[in-house]
Amino acid sequence: MKTHQPLLMALLAMLLGFTLPTQAQSDSVEIDEEIFVVVEQDPTFPGGYDGLAKFLSENIKYPELAKANGITGKVFVQFTVEKDGSVSNIKLIRDIGGGCGQEVIRVVQLMPKWNPGMQQGKPVRTSFTLPVAFDLVADEVEEKHGFFYRLFHRKS
Repeated sequence: MKTHQPLLMALLAMLLGFTLPTQAQSDSVEIDEEIFVVVEQDPTFPGGYDGLAKFLSENIKYPELAKANGITGKVFVQFTVEKDGSVSNIKLIRDIGGGCGQEVIRVVQLMPKWNPGMQQGKPVRTSFTLPVAFDLVADEVEEKHGFFYRLFHRKS
């Protein structure tokens, strides 16, 4: 048994030697990968709110099932805007049915890179919740006259 003791000690030392740096690295990665909910500067879509509204109106198609059943309302989707502006971790928070939630997820996956959220002057991973309204009347007006007609001809 004494002949195996140096070998066991060497193996134990190797294991401990490799485990400690790995643990320290994973701790720093965990801190670095924190997803912020509140930041000093919110992430923004290229072109701001107008750019986001235009992108959504050009890409979202009212699902036929929702149209046929008169489904209207707001879908809420949450996602992470990464440090490089890409979108990840897309989750449906509230769905109204009829394929509307799946349509919003599809369109969010198409989004270009955002301007990331900033904390202490550095880009950070930021959680973002986006409400998307499905309105049959507005959709019909938009189909007939275009998105910007609807924006500038709203009833107060």
